[in-house]
Amino acid sequence: QVQLVESGGGLVQPGGSLRLSCAASGRTFSNYGMGWFRQAPGKEREFVAALNWNGVLAYYTDSVKGRFTISRDNAKNTVYLQMNSLKPEDTAVYYCAAGRGTYYYTRTYDYNYWGQGAQVTVSS
Repeated sequence: QVQLVESGGGLVQPGGSLRLSCAASGRTFSNYGMGWFRQAPGKEREFVAALNWNGVLAYYTDSVKGRFTISRDNAKNTVYLQMNSLKPEDTAVYYCAAGRGTYYYTRTYDYNYWGQGAQVTVSS
């Protein structure tokens, strides 16, 4: 089992920044590719960003490219999502997830473990 706990969400004005953190415990963190997903009210959960086990390979959905950065610190068992130039349409609950292997994955069914979610609200 892998336990994931997100933190760092909150309310921010359009154009602002937030950094989400996801602390992992349980099994060896570096055995897993990690991802971030989000779910807005009334919508399906969607892929945001993912990273392979050593942080070399990253992938982003088009709507966040150039604004969001995913990173990880395997010594701290933590994955991050730096979000800049936030827009109201980024408002959602953000979830981190641990994948089925060491690569990065973009589909929800490739992830076996999920955090409880962190609310991000972008509003003036």
